[in-house]
Formats: sequence, C-alpha cells, structure tokens
Amino acid sequence: MRKIILLAVSAALLFSCGRNENKMEKLNRQAEKEYLVPVRPGYEGRNPFWNGYAKKFIYAPAFNFAETEGAVLYRFTISGGEDSWSFEAKAPTAALSPVWNDIPVGKVHLKVEALSSDGEVMGVAGERDFLRDYPFEGPYPAKARPYGQAARMALLYVHQMPQVLAWKNGPVPDMSYKHNTYANKIIGATISNECFIARLYPELREDALAIARNAAAFLISESRPEGDVLAFFPPTYYQDLIASKKNQGLTMTMDALYSAQAFLDLYDETSDSLYLDRALKIADTYAKIQGEDGSFPIKVHFESGEPVNGSKAMLAPVVRFVQRLEKQYGIMDFTPMKEKAFGWMKEHALKTFDLTGQFEDVGVDVEPYQNLTNCTASPFASCILHEDKVTAEDLENAFDLVRFSEDQFVHWRSLPRKNGIPHVSVPCVHEQYHYETPVDNSSCNVANALLDLYEHTGDELCLAKALALADGLTINQIAGSGQMPTTLDYRDPVRNSHRTFWINCSLSSVRLLLRLEEMNLPNFLVSKWPAGSCSDIGNKAIGQLPVGRI
Repeated sequence: MRKIILLAVSAALLFSCGRNENKMEKLNRQAEKEYLVPVRPGYEGRNPFWNGYAKKFIYAPAFNFAETEGAVLYRFTISGGEDSWSFEAKAPTAALSPVWNDIPVGKVHLKVEALSSDGEVMGVAGERDFLRDYPFEGPYPAKARPYGQAARMALLYVHQMPQVLAWKNGPVPDMSYKHNTYANKIIGATISNECFIARLYPELREDALAIARNAAAFLISESRPEGDVLAFFPPTYYQDLIASKKNQGLTMTMDALYSAQAFLDLYDETSDSLYLDRALKIADTYAKIQGEDGSFPIKVHFESGEPVNGSKAMLAPVVRFVQRLEKQYGIMDFTPMKEKAFGWMKEHALKTFDLTGQFEDVGVDVEPYQNLTNCTASPFASCILHEDKVTAEDLENAFDLVRFSEDQFVHWRSLPRKNGIPHVSVPCVHEQYHYETPVDNSSCNVANALLDLYEHTGDELCLAKALALADGLTINQIAGSGQMPTTLDYRDPVRNSHRTFWINCSLSSVRLLLRLEEMNLPNFLVSKWPAGSCSDIGNKAIGQLPVGRI
C-alpha cells in the first residue's frame, strides 16, 4: 500500500503544480519526493537490512545500526567536504529522509551518535561511507535514431559477424568468438537473433534460418541424453575458454532456458515441431528436478545433476518461460511448476531481499547480500506484472524491486574523472556488485520493468525513466557498424580501450527497442545538456571508441 499511497500523493503534487511548469519538471518533482522513501528498510520487519555491502544510494537509505543502552535519541550527521547536515531520531535505524534531498551528489560520511536524556553524546551507534548518487532529473539526451532502426542495425551487426556466418557451414561453433564457450546463453541468443533476421529481412531469410538450424543442431547434439537427471539440457560451458576453464563438468541450472526460448523462437519461424518438442522436453526436466519447496539449485554437476552447494537459483527465467508457454501457445502443463517457483521467490527472495547474482562467470559462493544485482530484481518484477492477476501486494513488490534496481545500479549522471571524462555513459545501469560496470542488458532489465509498471499504473515517471535508458542505448550504438556495445563505461584509451561484445546482451537491447517501436510512445525527453558538460563530452567520446572485441 505504501507505493499506492505515494502515487496518490505524487498525483496530487502534479495537479497542484503551476501551469507554466512543463511535464518533465513535474516528473522531476515527483522523483524528488519519491526518493525520500527508503527501499524495503529492515526496520519495517518485512525483510532484514539488505544494504550492508551497498556503495551508493539514490533513495534515502536506512542502516542496521545497533541501539545504545540508555540512549533516548540519536543524532544523524552526514558530512561531505566542508558541509554537513544533521537531524535527530528515536532509533539509529531511521532513514535519512529528513535531509536526503538537501545533500548534494558526492561521497559522504554518516555518523550516528547516541544521546542521553540531557543531550550528551553517549557513544557512536554507527558510521558509514557511501556515494549519494545523482537522482533522476530529466530531460536526458534524445535517442540517436528511431528505436526500430537501432534494433535492426544491431541485428544485422550480429548476423554479419564472421563467426555467426560460419554456422552456415555446419553445426560447429567458430570458437574465435570466445563467448561461444557459454553455449546456452550465446548460441541460444544467436538462434534468436537469426530468427529476427529471417522475419524482418526476407532476402536474408534462407541464410538466417540455415544459421539458426545449425546452431540449434549443435545445442541438441551437446545436450544430456534422455534418461539423465538433466535430460535434454544443453551445456552452460563448452570447451575450456574464459570462465569455462574453472567450471568443467558444471552447469548453471537456469541456463538451459536460454536454449529453450531459442527453440521456441525457431519453432515460431519455421513451424518445425522438432524445436517445440525440444523446448517442452527441457520444461519436463525442470518440472522433474524442482524441489518440493519450488526451488532449484543454482549450479550443478552436468552429468549427475548434483548441486555444487546449497545456494538456490533466482527463478525469473523459469517463470518467464512458463508464462510464454501459457500465453503464446496455451500450454498449461507447467503452470504448477510456475506457481511453486513464484511461491519460493516470494517466500525466500522477497522476504530476505537477498537478490543475489546468477552469473556463469562469477562464483556462487558468496555471503548473503554480497553480490546483489538488478539482473535478479527487475526481471522478477516483470514476471509479477505479466501474470493475469496482479494484486496490490504484487504491485508493491514489483515497485520495490524496480526501486531497488534503480537505487543500487542506475546512474543518471556520472561523476567526472580528473580529465573531465565521466566514468560511464549516462544514463546506464551497472550489472552487479562484483562487476561494477554498466551493461546494456542491465539497462534493458530495468527499462522493461519500468515499462511494465507504466502499463499497469500509467505512472509517467516510470515511462520517462525507461525511455531515458533506452535512448542511452541508441546513443552508445556504434553508428558505423550497428554494434550495440555490451559495456557502457569509458575505458582507458591505452590499456583497455576495447570493450567485449556479448550477443545475448545485444539481443536484449534489440527486444527492448522493438518493444518500444511497437508501443509507439511519445518521446518527451529532449536533451538539455549544455555543450561541454560531462554527458556531452562522454557521448562524443563514445563515438571515438573502436568496435568492441568479439
């Protein structure tokens, strides 16, 4: 209910604004007010404090500082440079809302002191350093080109890669593109990319489907045989390149769904029942290995299916796959599996708010809250909102997941380096705590969830944020090649100027951009950045970077 009440307050605020204030100014005022409400603070009792490892905040945070015996009040002092801001509260866990919007962007230090009844300092209840990050404040730079054009350029870039065209020669991957080592994720995305090409470019259809069929044949040939615990699962890791070197014989449990989704895409394009049948057999295996509580292990041994540890997978991928089977094909056989997965996510992930990372190239042996990510939170928010029935509680949970993703991972602007160039091309979204790099797929995760919220609520602030992130993707696109860069940071031009390129991330951008093309929304975001600003300098620099390594 908190978010619904906040929306009502925001609507009243917008109505009360003067007629001379434009739409974006109203949305900025709405955002400023919403940033005073902390994201799932532990003091509510719905979940523990989740932000022990957090480094930055856009929403007013609250921290898990212990009470001091005998204290009656606590003085909160936030200092940055030569300035400081203070207020008093009854608990050391209070949110910083009273002064949050007064604190400028930058690194700050928080000290919470326990006070006696006569106002004397009894001791320090807690201290914390963090970045008070930039809030949303539109308008942002307008898109570089129409969404549909940007999507088609990105599709053609992948289609024309020599390592993708090599699939025409047979069902064997060209490993000079090293990311093919992540078979489910990358080769599955290659299939889906070529299905788009076949649909949108009739003159390329024959070649595109030949590529897709051979890539699918490879995944099928590498899958576990019928009768195995992981029957019909293609591998997460192929050969011993990059992270596959240290993951021989292992697989990420959710990863087979990349291939299953690709098989559905290929079935849609060819009507060949082989691919629908393969996708459904993968779904059968998921139903068989799901725990009674609805959970799945995060990583297992590929031959035996035995978990490598007790860590559990985040389940947006399996929910999203079953939702597609239900809505697109009318297949309801796996609805019980989806409902159990939803139950586990609500009972565990939402109640702990430990939205941990699920990356094949990052270890899964982490402490709770040590590697949080938008890649878990925002996709699950979308899953919630894609159900036929969305309750008030569901809507609040979805808002919380998206607010968390913005708070911890979105960069609306970037602090500059000493040379004046910002660290990242804004607006953007960094991936996870263990990889503090903005990635186009992360921008898509958050933008899609914001669009889902907009469609459910009509909240134009959600729409404005989504469009800003999507427009940023088009600005970062390499105009000469069409490549959609995977990472959106500014690299050292001498040591690390090239950025790696992941086909699956490009596919995420394509899907988002085509969604926006179909929605045909009005674009009320017009660039206001003055010449010479950090954003202006950064966006010029992005066009000078060479095409990312493949």
